[in-house]
Amino acid sequence: MITVENVKYSYDKTTPVLHGISFSENEPVIIGLWGRNGAGKTTLMKLLAGHQQASEGNIEIMGHAPYNNAEAQQHLCYMQEDHPFSQIWSVKDAMRFAKYFNPNWNQSTADKLLKVFKLQEHKKTSKLSTGMKTALQLVIGVASQASVTILDEPTNGLDAGMRKKFYEVLLESYEEHPRLILLSTHHIEEVQPLCESLIVIHQGSVLLNETLDELREKGIWLTGDKEKVDELSKGLNILEKKEVGSVKKVMIDAPFSKEWKERAHANGLSLEKADLQDYLLNITDEKEIRI
Repeated sequence: MITVENVKYSYDKTTPVLHGISFSENEPVIIGLWGRNGAGKTTLMKLLAGHQQASEGNIEIMGHAPYNNAEAQQHLCYMQEDHPFSQIWSVKDAMRFAKYFNPNWNQSTADKLLKVFKLQEHKKTSKLSTGMKTALQLVIGVASQASVTILDEPTNGLDAGMRKKFYEVLLESYEEHPRLILLSTHHIEEVQPLCESLIVIHQGSVLLNETLDELREKGIWLTGDKEKVDELSKGLNILEKKEVGSVKKVMIDAPFSKEWKERAHANGLSLEKADLQDYLLNITDEKEIRI
């Protein structure tokens, strides 16, 4: 479905943004795309969607290069964060154009979702709140039923109730019509329940490309007597540390395993699983941690 081979991209051929990115996925799946600001997520999505052309490397969507290729666009739907709808369009106009450009369009799904998100067809897109504009983007992305659907920051501006509806709607649609859905986010906790795997972009490269089950086990907090903590964590990758008096707490880049539980217990230390968002923030931080 998606093939990315050694893709590089530079603005004006002088400012490198992506440095040889490679990954592939041949089965229907919901994938999370995570990275800090400036990591290269938006550039990667634009390349996948055919909005820009890679400086080097190869990209294929359903076997077709996406850039300037009408055949590839038949299989794609890319909803950007703050999607550039025309200022003169109403919600109804946006839906009409979306239907025209998406051959797998499901009108019954679109009608249902307009009601779910309480979007009024006569309202101008320029007058929508951030949350309601996000909802419109979600309606189009889900109703497109495109083989490769890319949603950029899909929960931006949505309140808790609307986020819950989004999760339900997307999963229901995916189960009925399996396809590859790529969700870009800064906040992995928001989309973690939806995703089967996660691609982490850091400084223009793929830092991680693993299943969520694997990633959820990474990162541990070791807490207790400072000397014991230092002894057990010596020589390991320390991502974060905190000290209060004789008590020390460190986040270690290690799996939450039976072996670590036994080591912590034997030394009178407590062991906790690190929050995934905190773990990702730490492994993409440039600070140097010293014991």
